Amino acid sequence: MRLIWLTFGCLSVALGVVGVALPLLPTVPFMLLAAFCFARSSERMHTWLVTHPRFGPAIRDWQENGAISLRAKRLSTVMIAGVYMVSLIMGLRPILLLIQGVTLALVLLFLWTRPSGPR
Repeated sequence: MRLIWLTFGCLSVALGVVGVALPLLPTVPFMLLAAFCFARSSERMHTWLVTHPRFGPAIRDWQENGAISLRAKRLSTVMIAGVYMVSLIMGLRPILLLIQGVTLALVLLFLWTRPSGPR
C-alpha cells in the first residue's frame, strides 16, 4: 500500500510542477495531495515537500490553519473568471454555462470562506 501512496504522491508533485508553468493547471491542490500521499508512504518525501521553499508555506498554512493565502485567493479568482469568460466567448450552450457558473461559484465560495492565514 505504501508504494501506491508513494506513486500517487510522485504523480501529484509532477502535476504540481507542471502547474507552475501552466496557469490553468493548479499547483497547490496537487502539492496538498502529494503531502497527503507522502504522509502515508515516505516520511523523507513528506518532510522534503513540507519544507520546500516554494511549496512548503502553502502546505503548512493549509495543514496547520486550513488557510489559503490572500494572494492565492486573488489569483484563483482571476483565473476562474478568465476561464468563465473564455466559455462565454466560445458561445457554450446556456445549460453548460449555468453548470460551469454554479460550480465555479461554489469553488470561489469555498476559497473565500477559508482563513487567509498568517502569511
